[in-house]
Amino acid sequence: MVHTTYRILILLFLVLTTEFAAAQQAIKPRLSPTAIITAKYKDTYIKITYCQPHRRGREVFGKLVPFNEVWRTGANEATEITLTREAYIGGNLIPAGTYTLFTIPGQEKWTIIINKENGLWGSYNYNAKLDLLRFDVPVGDTGNTAYEAFTMMFDQRNNVADLLLLWDKTKISIPIQFIEPKI
Repeated sequence: MVHTTYRILILLFLVLTTEFAAAQQAIKPRLSPTAIITAKYKDTYIKITYCQPHRRGREVFGKLVPFNEVWRTGANEATEITLTREAYIGGNLIPAGTYTLFTIPGQEKWTIIINKENGLWGSYNYNAKLDLLRFDVPVGDTGNTAYEAFTMMFDQRNNVADLLLLWDKTKISIPIQFIEPKI
C-alpha cells in the first residue's frame, strides 16, 4: 500500500512538473515587432499601429513588396490609423475614427488608401469598395541613410504633420493637417 501511494505521488509530481514546465516556455518575439507612433495637436490625437518588417539583406520594393499591388503598409496585421477628431489627410477631410492604411507602392509614386475596414491580417481581404480615400504621393529617398526596419514617424510643425514611411532608402511623406478646435 505504501509503495502504491508513493508511486501515485511520484506520478502526480511528474505530471504536474511537466505541465508547469511546458507552460513556462518563453514566447518568442515576432520577427516583425509591433510599433505605435502618435502625434498631438491641442485636443486632437493621431495614432498609428503597425508592424515593422526588416530588410535582412533582401531587396525591398519591387521584390519583397511588389510594385503596383496593395500592401498592408508593414507586416502581420494591416496598419491602423486612429484620429480622435477630424483632420485633413492628403488634403481630404477624414472624420474621427479608426481606419486601415493600405498603400500601393510604385517606382515614382505611391497610392495612399484610407479604408473603413479594421482588424485585417495583411491585405488579403482588402475591399476597395470600403475605401474612404485614395490619393497619390511622390516617392522620395532617404539620402545616405538606409533603414533596416520599416519605420513610420511624424515630422510635426504645429498643426501640420507629415507621416513618414521609411524603409531601405525609400521615403514616402503623407501630409496631415490638424483642424483648429472651435472655441
